[in-house]
Amino acid sequence: MNELEPRLFGYIWRHSKRDQFLICGVVVASLPFYFASLDLPRRIVNDAIMGKAFAHGENTASFLEFTIHRPAWLGGGVLHAFDGFQLDRLTLLLGLSGLFLLLVLINGAFKYWINLAKGALGERMLRRLRFQLFTLMLRFKPEALREIKPSETATIIKDEVEPIGSFIGDAIVVPAYLGAQATTALAFILMQNVVLGLAAASIVGLQVIIIPRLRRELLRLNRERQLASRMFAGRIGEVLDGIEAVRINDSGRWEQAEIGARLYSLFSLRLQIYKRKFMVKYLNNMLAQITPFLFYAVGGVFALRGELDVGQLVAVLAAYRDLPPPLKELIDWDQQRLDVEVKYETVAAHFAPQRLRQAEPEVEGAVPRLGSPLAADALSLRSPHGGNAQSVGSFSLPLPARIAVLSPGSEVPHLFARLLTGLHTPQSGTVRIGGHDLATLPRSVLSRRIAYAGAEPTLFGGSIRDNIVYGLRRRPAESLPASGAGERELFEAMATGTATDSLSGDWIDLAIAGVANVAELDRRIIALLSGLGMKEDLYRFGLSAQSSIQPGSELAQRIIAARHRLRSHLVENRLGDLVIPFDRRVYNVQASVAENLLFGVPRVPSLVGRSLASEPHLRAVLLRQGLLDDLVTMGINIAGNLIEIFRDLPVGHPLWRRFSIIAPDELPEFEERLGRVQHHRSLRHADTEAFLALALYYVEPRWRLGLLEPVIMGRVVKAREAVEEALNAGSAGAIELYDPETINRRSSIMDNLLFGRINLTKVHAEAQVNRHVHAVIEEFGLESDVNLRGLDFRVGNKGQSLAPYQRIVIDLARSLVRRPEILIVDGAIERLEGAGLHGAIDVLFDDRAEMSVVAVVDSEAQASRFDTIVRLQPSGTVAIEDQAGTERAVLDPKAQEPRRASAAE
Repeated sequence: MNELEPRLFGYIWRHSKRDQFLICGVVVASLPFYFASLDLPRRIVNDAIMGKAFAHGENTASFLEFTIHRPAWLGGGVLHAFDGFQLDRLTLLLGLSGLFLLLVLINGAFKYWINLAKGALGERMLRRLRFQLFTLMLRFKPEALREIKPSETATIIKDEVEPIGSFIGDAIVVPAYLGAQATTALAFILMQNVVLGLAAASIVGLQVIIIPRLRRELLRLNRERQLASRMFAGRIGEVLDGIEAVRINDSGRWEQAEIGARLYSLFSLRLQIYKRKFMVKYLNNMLAQITPFLFYAVGGVFALRGELDVGQLVAVLAAYRDLPPPLKELIDWDQQRLDVEVKYETVAAHFAPQRLRQAEPEVEGAVPRLGSPLAADALSLRSPHGGNAQSVGSFSLPLPARIAVLSPGSEVPHLFARLLTGLHTPQSGTVRIGGHDLATLPRSVLSRRIAYAGAEPTLFGGSIRDNIVYGLRRRPAESLPASGAGERELFEAMATGTATDSLSGDWIDLAIAGVANVAELDRRIIALLSGLGMKEDLYRFGLSAQSSIQPGSELAQRIIAARHRLRSHLVENRLGDLVIPFDRRVYNVQASVAENLLFGVPRVPSLVGRSLASEPHLRAVLLRQGLLDDLVTMGINIAGNLIEIFRDLPVGHPLWRRFSIIAPDELPEFEERLGRVQHHRSLRHADTEAFLALALYYVEPRWRLGLLEPVIMGRVVKAREAVEEALNAGSAGAIELYDPETINRRSSIMDNLLFGRINLTKVHAEAQVNRHVHAVIEEFGLESDVNLRGLDFRVGNKGQSLAPYQRIVIDLARSLVRRPEILIVDGAIERLEGAGLHGAIDVLFDDRAEMSVVAVVDSEAQASRFDTIVRLQPSGTVAIEDQAGTERAVLDPKAQEPRRASAAE
């Protein structure tokens, strides 16, 4: 997509001129009806009310007569197109009034259509602009990305262009529509009386000239406010990204002071804007009120002298009533225009062409291999953090190869690795692969043939599978359908210049991964993750994942069979007490009070988490069963105990994680609630809900506060049937109940296998149960199914639900699954081996023999496992060694010629 036009109206004209002309055509068509509505009050007063049409004794007068007066240059004369109807005085009054009402409806319909059309145009242009800015954002150069805060760019695309899009619909239509209305009204006044018309025109001229000049200072202030707001949003985003550092260093008070100062600056700017804005508004209103004074005074004098009849004066006043609103809106439009032009120019500067890569055409079909060798010519790199440029020189390496780039303590190898994948630009010189200059290679070719895995990978919200197949989502198998449900979406996409690709289409290019179907792709992903050291993690994720298995399916039957086999296996080994099974007649002490009440898993959001305490049907059942007061009292006791425990503990203390039933920021709130209890004040409804929620969360063996008495447990079991009936009455099928012969789709695979909870009061119970579960899973061939569920594990925002080494493994798998010609590994091997995963290099080498691996490593031990070692010396020379340690050449960047290494070197 092309760069932004530097000026707003250039952008508007380029992308919306057809729609603007169409709406303006409707505006022109509406003017005769508007003029007629201005003239009708004169006829109603003069002809019907005052009887001017019956002044010579006539009993009837013409209604709807349509006469055309030919100009003299056409021969003159009068043409009676329609003679109309003859009506008496009362009927004429009603007829003219009805015609006036009809014109009001017609003008209203025109206004409705025009407003709707320009609103839709504005929204389409806003969509186009946002999509274009997002597309330009994808083309930011590496050096531009280092100076741009992501939160600022997001604020621009989300918020700052909103008024621009809204204005685009008004840009041409509003001045055309309002200007035509104001001109029509002014012309009508001039036709009635020249003096009154000139008076109105004079006041209008003053408003048009003076008001915009006074608003120029507002533009400067608004621009300052816009930039200050953007920096404010950027600072908030910066603090949020570094929230851990803020908490670790306890610098929250300083950050609050800094944000407070920025807010005061914004307040000061807004106050200045308000002062000038309302001063201009006062002056504008004063000028607008002078004209009615002149009409009443001067027009009244003319009427008394007989130079202006009463109907004309009424029509003039009615016409002027319609003059200030469009005039005011025109002035407001001009102010908005100036303001939006400033905003647009600011946005265009943020996405300036010098910050962007050149637009590249999409490469269709198969992408050719780059070939060999990897060659650098007079290469020099500069750190983005400043400092002198580091000369790398010239060298050539045959491909495919396993290459280690070694330079401990230097940033140059990392810059070189990022250069190979287009994430860094050289200070000077070139890098070529097979004769292809990487600086001019299209991004689609570069990213298809070269993959990059760093030590700080970027993961996106979604599942593990979503992140690994991310590099396979190149283009969809189909676009939006031209008929049916997607027809409207396709029309809007084409009208706004946005993508016509169907998001619901099949985006995964299986050919890139070299597999025939999705099942084979999943098997390859699992193999890669297992080889890279995430086999146990994937298995654990799969066990904890929601089963989502259809009851009655072959897999469901195998899990149920495995459930029975596990139970009998534990009993045979005298380990039956390690798992407390779900039994409708017995309270499961390892489950929460809520889980015991429901005896199943909720299907509706209103029954999940703390919202369950506010569910009216549940509260009614608890009240009837005599449990509500007991559970609220239990919640009060839980709150009191936890407040005593946590009152003097820091937020990061391990006990907070164990007792997660109350969050740190909720502690003062619960202290306030307890204060009301202790002072014998009546509890609010919100208080009882909060205490009930604590009780419903409570698991006695976990928190060990001794609050769950056997009598309460018995009443909870007895209430199960009533709870089920009440909740299903409120929402059919609200709970998926536990059934020993059925799979529970809402529970995890582990819960379905155990059909109960591990008895954590037994020593090493969890480890023993996990061992037997694994044995049963292997016996029934469920491991692959569990691993498949593990691929659905949600990684969280930026992968925060994963350990650092897991993020690196997923990033490596994402690179390997698309079978690149060259894989760049930048510092990831050290991180994995530091986490105890020592098989990463073997997987990289074994994956594909024709794939080259270029890895930045920090140690000689790691480098020795590669075929070729490239040493980037601090002096600027490059030494290349083979696997045996023989130095093939030392490359001097000054001489640009290889020389043999000396014995001293």
